[in-house]
Amino acid sequence: MTTTTEGTGLRIDAGGIGTHYHDVGSGEPVLMLHGSGPGVSAWANWRLNLGALGERYRVLAPDLVGFGYTERPGDVHYSLETWRDHVWAFLDALGLERVSIVGNSLGGRIALAMAGQHPERVGRMVLMGAPGVGMTITEGLKALRAYQPSEHNMRQLLLDCFAVDKSIITEDLVRARYEASIAPGAFEAYRGMFFSSKHSGSQLGITEEEVAAIPTRTLLLHGLRDKVVPVEVAWNMLRLLPDADLAVFAECGHWTQIERAADFNSLVADFLAPADATHR
Repeated sequence: MTTTTEGTGLRIDAGGIGTHYHDVGSGEPVLMLHGSGPGVSAWANWRLNLGALGERYRVLAPDLVGFGYTERPGDVHYSLETWRDHVWAFLDALGLERVSIVGNSLGGRIALAMAGQHPERVGRMVLMGAPGVGMTITEGLKALRAYQPSEHNMRQLLLDCFAVDKSIITEDLVRARYEASIAPGAFEAYRGMFFSSKHSGSQLGITEEEVAAIPTRTLLLHGLRDKVVPVEVAWNMLRLLPDADLAVFAECGHWTQIERAADFNSLVADFLAPADATHR
């Protein structure tokens, strides 16, 4: 299937949750997990990467439960474990036993949880701007969580927190993210998962011991000027992960996959190449 717009995705039942996803290309399966900003979805995060990576791989990009076009069950308890289990259910529904994972921010933390739980099911892993050891509540993260829906607020959030190159924050992008943030149930779910005592979406910590026990071959990608997840976190993870490389993008913020899309696509495609696995 060729994905051309956000609305061209597919749907599948994943553990009882109607899940929206994009399925692009053919070859070895690569799972792409988006982050947690307001108005986020798989398409919003990966629209510049799906086609390029789909030239070499079968790329699967689901909307996590609580985000995008995936269902938001009224009785769901948002947590790292819930998102992890939803992704496993998604892979099981597609009959995929083993995949490589590319995770952005929250998606990277979910990837770590998956690799820690079932390393035999994770081929390779790319962590992009992902929280990890040494993560603190940054001003950028506070701004994300404090978002109140309006086009003005969305514009300022994207300009202030995500990109060094302000030219990529177009009015179309602002409008699309704003409209997604006010879709039925979207803002209520977003506020609830990170602020309500009913949920534990903000509990994303990981210990040094947990990281050191993850054997998965890993590529860390990080923007040097990331205001949401400091680049120091990536250096900590590089030191702790048993088999990891790190690429740091200069003059880049939290959106390496957008600000440096060509470099991102090239690095990730080469890193995930099955033939390279014979040399490790």
